[in-house]
Amino acid sequence: MRSSKLIYGVKVLVVLAALLSFPLQLSARYAQRTNPRLIARAEQVTGDRFPVTVSTRMGVTVLAVKPPSAEVLAAIDRGFDELFAVARRHGYRNRLNFGDYTVFIARADRTKDSAGQYSPDIAVPAGQYAGGYYDQGGFIYAAGMVLAFNPSAFVLAEHERDFSRISNVVRYEGEHLILYYNDRALYEKTADHSKGGGHPILQ
Repeated sequence: MRSSKLIYGVKVLVVLAALLSFPLQLSARYAQRTNPRLIARAEQVTGDRFPVTVSTRMGVTVLAVKPPSAEVLAAIDRGFDELFAVARRHGYRNRLNFGDYTVFIARADRTKDSAGQYSPDIAVPAGQYAGGYYDQGGFIYAAGMVLAFNPSAFVLAEHERDFSRISNVVRYEGEHLILYYNDRALYEKTADHSKGGGHPILQ
């Protein structure tokens, strides 16, 4: 297992045809929008390097181990679109812009869950989950993990199919960030899934 990499599989466990031909926008200006300390954090957590920097059609900065497909980028936008819609229904106003977010796409440490279902996940130190149901011997598998609140960023695993799962991971990891900036009390109650609860937090 690579060193360090929260759970969506455990309940942090987090395409329109016209978008299928959307070109990747490789540009230095996206790199300028990312924080070197944030990149270092992502590398420490995943054990990966992220040489590719692109933007989704709606303006989310994406750093990846290899160029993500147009389907992946579109799925990320859909996840944020769903997240922002539910956040607005709750009267939240902060961090509702695509450009506020950075998404890292890391190599998956596994591609199937214990039931044999397609589930690209990253390995994360067990931490507060140690000794529990999800402990795999000092680590757990997660579909995504929040890396930072400012800038708002999280990491998810590479997907080759089932891109709707990417949208779900984006929405679910994004819930933690939205709550941090809009409802700190609910954030504190739901940030640690080891005590139960899961996603979606916002209905």
